[in-house]
Amino acid sequence: MILLVLLASILILVVTVYQYDEQTKDYNIQRFERKEAIATKTIELELANKTSYAVNTENLPKIFQNRIYEISSINKLNITFYNLEGRLLKTSFGNAFEKIDNTPLTALIVADLAQNSNHRIFKNKEIDGTSYQTSYSYIHDPKFKRIGILELQFTQDNSEIEHELKEFIYRLSLVYVLMFLLAISFAYFLSSYITRSIKTISDKMQQTRLNERNEKIILNKASSEIEVLVDAYNNMIDQLEESAARLAKSEREQAWREMAKQVAHEIKNPLTPMRLTVQSFERKFDPKDENAKEKLAEYSQTLIQQIDVMSAIASAFSDFAKMPTQKREKIEVIGVVKLALDIFNEDSIKYYPQEQELFANLDKTQLIRIVTNLVKNASQAIQKQENPLIEVKVFSDGNAVKITVSDNGKGISEDVKELIFEPKFTTKSSGMGLGLGIIKNIIEAYDGTISFTSKVGIGTVFTVILPKT
Repeated sequence: MILLVLLASILILVVTVYQYDEQTKDYNIQRFERKEAIATKTIELELANKTSYAVNTENLPKIFQNRIYEISSINKLNITFYNLEGRLLKTSFGNAFEKIDNTPLTALIVADLAQNSNHRIFKNKEIDGTSYQTSYSYIHDPKFKRIGILELQFTQDNSEIEHELKEFIYRLSLVYVLMFLLAISFAYFLSSYITRSIKTISDKMQQTRLNERNEKIILNKASSEIEVLVDAYNNMIDQLEESAARLAKSEREQAWREMAKQVAHEIKNPLTPMRLTVQSFERKFDPKDENAKEKLAEYSQTLIQQIDVMSAIASAFSDFAKMPTQKREKIEVIGVVKLALDIFNEDSIKYYPQEQELFANLDKTQLIRIVTNLVKNASQAIQKQENPLIEVKVFSDGNAVKITVSDNGKGISEDVKELIFEPKFTTKSSGMGLGLGIIKNIIEAYDGTISFTSKVGIGTVFTVILPKT
């Protein structure tokens, strides 16, 4: 809007100046033509009725000896007579206190005048900043014989017109400055009114979340276009809530299906040897055998082992399903990590505490579980290495405790890195793949993080960061 007003102002100003200039040119030409017609008619009358000299070329200066100044003064024109070859005969310039130019007419002007159909030449020229209009025509005697060339020159004085133009432009500028200020004010309030509603919609859109309850937009006053946008957003919120509910239900069902599938798979593993053991015992057991008690004890031990395995499976899934209880107590981390490493007898495990003592508000049992699980995974990764090495480092990092467990094992390939913390994912031939998932839940319950870097054939480094408080 502001740009349109500004462009319109500039366009109108340009058109106004152009129009004034054209009108001034037309006015000056018409005024000169009127003066030219009067002066020519006066000269013709002078030659026809009032002179006692023979009307010829040689007598023109005598005939208009004084009369040329009167005609020039009355019509405010400069009058000059030339003979037919263009030589100066008489001029009114001397009486006007201007410099007399005795230069004859150019051959080009003389030739153009002779060849022109109406035997008249009109020229515009500017000398020292002053504009002149000049016409050339023939002078005839009473019998219409050419006896000379008449030059009429009119000095343009446009100062009054230019002053009027400046006054008009000044007033027009005041009007358009006022219009420009009004346009700015109107555009500001209009844009504020429009953008206020759009800002509300934008803020609501930025706050929209799939897993949270989103509020609808309610606007008391808004344009029809904004109301359409608000209705579209509110409908989207309704659809989003329905989609989120369906997605949550689908995810829960899928999670239960996956969990049931995994539980069934893990339970089937010990059930198969239990079935085989019972079937074998049924076929081969003889109560009269001398070793019947030993065989019965062996059979019982086998069943007890498989039952323990099933109990361990149930406990593992139970631990993963529930969020670990946050128990915070002040513990000395360096000593607790050393205690967790003492259960391992491998010489490949090296412990490098960076500080003498390091205290944090954590659960001692869960910290031991984190370290034990990471070291156990590292031990399994270096089993086929010639020079196996596991390094455990503990140090303070600002207001956090950082624990790193690195190994020079086989590493983790790129295609499984994103799945490493997924439940039931494992790269080992045995196990349920819940260990890293469980300790990730423990760490995140304390607002901590766990990450890793790995290169195939070089090794893996797990980094655990836990807040001290």
